[in-house]
Amino acid sequence: MILSSTNSCERQCCVSVIEGGTRFVVQPLILLTEEQKKGHGQHKENSPFLNSADTANGNDYYDKNLALFEEELDIRPKVSSLLNRLVNYTNITQGAKEHEEAESAEGSKKKIPKAPSMGTLMGVYLPCLQNIFGVILFLRMTWIVGTAGIMQSLLIVLICCCCTMLTAISMSAIATNGVVPAGGAYFMISRSLGPEFGGAVGLCFYLGTTFAAAMYILGAIEILLKYIVPQAAIFHSSDVNDMDSTMLNNMRVYGTLFLSFMAVVVFVGVKYVNKFASLFLACVIISILSIYAGAIKSIFDPPEFPICMLGNRTLSRDLFDICAKTVVENNVTVASKLWENFCSTANMTMETCDEYFTHNNVTEIQGIPGLARGIIRDNLWASYMEKGEILEKPGLPSEDVHGSLGNLYLYVSSDIATSFTVLVGIFFPSVTGIMAGSNRSGDLKDAQKSIPVGTILAIITTSLVYFSSVVLFGACLEGVVLRDKFGDAVKKTLVVGTLSWPSPWVIVIGSFFSTCGAGLQSLTGAPRLLQAIAKDNIIPFLRVFGHGKANGEPTWALLLTGLIAELGILIASLDMVAPILSMFFLMCYLFVNLACAVQTLLRTPNWRPRFKYYHWALSFLGMSLCLALMFISSWYYALVAMVIAGMIYKYIEYQGAEKEWGDGIRGLSLSAARYALLRLEAGPPHTKNWRPQLLVLLKLDEDLHVKYPRLLTFASQLKAGKGLTIVGSVIQGNYLETFGEAQASEQAIKNMMEIEKVKGFCQVIVANKVRDGIAHLIQSCGLGGMKHNTVVMGWPYGWRQSEDPRAWKTFINTIRCTTAAHLALMVPKNVSFYPSNHERFTEGHVDVWWIVHDGGMLMLLPFLLKQHKVWRKCKMRIFTVAQMDDNSIQMKKDLAMFLYQLRIEAEVEVVEMHNSDISAYTYERTLMMEQRSQMLRQMRLSSAERDREAQLVKDRHSLIRMGSLYSDEEEEVVESVPEKIQMTWTKDKYDAERKNRHNAPQNFRELISIKPDQSNVRRMHTAVKLNEVIVNRSHDAKLVLLNMPGPPRNSDGDENYMEFLEVLTEGLERVLLVRGGGREVITIYS
Repeated sequence: MILSSTNSCERQCCVSVIEGGTRFVVQPLILLTEEQKKGHGQHKENSPFLNSADTANGNDYYDKNLALFEEELDIRPKVSSLLNRLVNYTNITQGAKEHEEAESAEGSKKKIPKAPSMGTLMGVYLPCLQNIFGVILFLRMTWIVGTAGIMQSLLIVLICCCCTMLTAISMSAIATNGVVPAGGAYFMISRSLGPEFGGAVGLCFYLGTTFAAAMYILGAIEILLKYIVPQAAIFHSSDVNDMDSTMLNNMRVYGTLFLSFMAVVVFVGVKYVNKFASLFLACVIISILSIYAGAIKSIFDPPEFPICMLGNRTLSRDLFDICAKTVVENNVTVASKLWENFCSTANMTMETCDEYFTHNNVTEIQGIPGLARGIIRDNLWASYMEKGEILEKPGLPSEDVHGSLGNLYLYVSSDIATSFTVLVGIFFPSVTGIMAGSNRSGDLKDAQKSIPVGTILAIITTSLVYFSSVVLFGACLEGVVLRDKFGDAVKKTLVVGTLSWPSPWVIVIGSFFSTCGAGLQSLTGAPRLLQAIAKDNIIPFLRVFGHGKANGEPTWALLLTGLIAELGILIASLDMVAPILSMFFLMCYLFVNLACAVQTLLRTPNWRPRFKYYHWALSFLGMSLCLALMFISSWYYALVAMVIAGMIYKYIEYQGAEKEWGDGIRGLSLSAARYALLRLEAGPPHTKNWRPQLLVLLKLDEDLHVKYPRLLTFASQLKAGKGLTIVGSVIQGNYLETFGEAQASEQAIKNMMEIEKVKGFCQVIVANKVRDGIAHLIQSCGLGGMKHNTVVMGWPYGWRQSEDPRAWKTFINTIRCTTAAHLALMVPKNVSFYPSNHERFTEGHVDVWWIVHDGGMLMLLPFLLKQHKVWRKCKMRIFTVAQMDDNSIQMKKDLAMFLYQLRIEAEVEVVEMHNSDISAYTYERTLMMEQRSQMLRQMRLSSAERDREAQLVKDRHSLIRMGSLYSDEEEEVVESVPEKIQMTWTKDKYDAERKNRHNAPQNFRELISIKPDQSNVRRMHTAVKLNEVIVNRSHDAKLVLLNMPGPPRNSDGDENYMEFLEVLTEGLERVLLVRGGGREVITIYS
């Protein structure tokens, strides 16, 4: 019924209340209200019944408009204060220094932490570019193209880039599913798959990042000693065939020095690393641009890099100057330096010469024919080689003789055996680095938008660069030059540098600084990742690495990172280290995809990513690709990495849980169920995993049929087959006598559950009192951790018409039981009007009236309902109430931001409720309520009435043994009545009865003179005002969700509490009263 300010509506409202009362109260109340209305035509009055002192005294703490919820406000915050706290929290930059300042109590003035301000370009795109582009592009890309050919090189790049793109899609879904603090992949996986997987994969990612630092340092040393200052080598070999081992020793010494220096730089301050990050990125971009410029220039003016060939074999150009067997000096033909190397003499005699040298001619070919020469046809297909095999050009004439093994150093040969799988393992590190954006999420202005866009754009950019580089290298460079890993055929020049413009030094210097920068970035990130794992305290022996300097810098973690990176340095071969870190990164990416797939398939309530372009099939494809690449690259490294991850997983999981081997599938299922229940027993579920596990209290009629089947319909729509549903009912009586009825009731409920598609369990108990039976159900339903956390029960219809108070007393007692058990409560009012599973709402709204914060139940329930096809098309609206001292505009902004972070789409409205005087209508409504309560109390005190009531209950109990869940309980006052009532009229009793009849008018006059309790008036004022606002805004809503105020602490006001609930929900077709269980059930975090 919609309330208005007219007198006629006042009378109608009064009559509607009176019709629900008893016949004795009707006429006096009508007379009384008419008397009160004389001279008061408006609801607003000048406090004729309440003075201002009464209203102001002691009520400053509570808002007048929220008096109905004042007991909730003692323990639960108002919506405005909750939103204010949330906004203040999420604005804090997530760093050690800021947290120290926040926790420090020194000084009254605190520095306000700077809000995150980095956008997509600077915060995600460029850092990802810097991390993805690396040493492999400059040192190994040409060699991969020459060895695998253009076609297979494109396939390698395609496989690796698809793997990272699919992983980036999964990562974007996880990263946009809430606020992701700094911690990157470890945080996302550990919070998605649990601490065991998170710890295992976090350590794999840490080891991968650490070995990446070693790889970058080795790349920098290779550039330094081979191309910049070869004379800086410390070790020199007397045996020309033992140059490789000497070079490895030089790499170890310089690598250790570089690692130590970089560790000191990181220890002194990360700010220096961050300052030079842009410089290192500029070096990468300039180097890549110089390659493209050189490729374009080679069309019309290819650079001069002649290659000296002996027969079809490639000669190492650094050991001679002129590509000929003889030279003419002063008109005399003399032996060249090349002749001396092959013949070991300067004489022109052939006896001591190498056999292959004497039978083949020396020719010179162009090393860089350029784009216009059609060399691309020769480089299309693979040319894999064994270790020590000499580089040969197939088209050149050659005599098939072996030659001396002692002269192998004069040729360019392969240093390792190559295959497709080896090249995949070496190339894959050049596509890693996609986590750089998610690692910086704490510094991003809008992480949920920037991470997907920036990461995917960076992968697309780098993929295009790699694809174009493969084609350009194959189209510009001679095949033997491409297969020459260290540039021996082009006078020890970096092969990719031969193509660059204006000088090879652009690439050499640029690649050196970019690899140094990448090494510094890895040494900066890895210790922080280890610190995050250590601080989570999931691996006890790593606890020490959670400590650091006063400003939060991870000193001990940096030390361990340096020691592990030194192991990579001691390996000293870039081609050996690259597959190791490929394994660890692939393991990490595999579990990122697994996390996304599992979350998508489980459809957990907290899984609401803002990034919508994901699918579980893509995640499984990415996971399969990662697993395939691990075994393609190196099956033994893959096994080692999986064993390491498995050991870490089992160590974290290890809590002494014993295995139980049964027989066959049943034993396995039983063991799995027992294991799961024991794991759930450990504690309450995390907020992310919280979903309503329902205990539905049903009422059966005398024929053992479910009285309100729509309660089950509502439960099935809310649960959609997920989680736990227990349907319970109570039969009044003795268990031994009513055992058959209990079984029949259970079967009837199961049949109805099947009809309504409710997947769950049924439990019917027999108790002497319905009240006790419900309390037993609330306490004992469920097993172990599989217990209900939410109770659903129907509204006690007709409680006003019944003179029996047991209906509403059992209802209120159930509310108190759920509150004591810390369970949530849902009461669907007018449940008969709720939609069936076959209906579809094509439009409409689900309105949430958020008065006090109850842990987020009001936010979560509409989201869960909208997963069902009945409610899917409905839009969600959230209303909250602003008081006089609240900034409603700011509240609306804060609420919108809160919903954005919850990933819930809803319209937001803030309703302002101004402090108004208590209206005459409110006063009358309260007065009628108290008069009715007083009248019923007097009736119950009458001995004759009490006897008749007892007999009525007794008769009804004998006729209907099992009835209403809320109205068939025997009150304590009735239990003392003897089984058979005999009334003997003595003179004394007769006089007492006459006296009681003479006192009736006096009692009636007391009723008229009642003055309402101030607390009840305030509560009624809240109920009336709120109802007026809710009906005005939500009268056409398909469903209205509303905070259910708690029952009074004093049970004397129970009947008044029922009246308040009736007033609060008048005029609404479908109402769901919700009461939280005292814990948070929804979170903004991933």
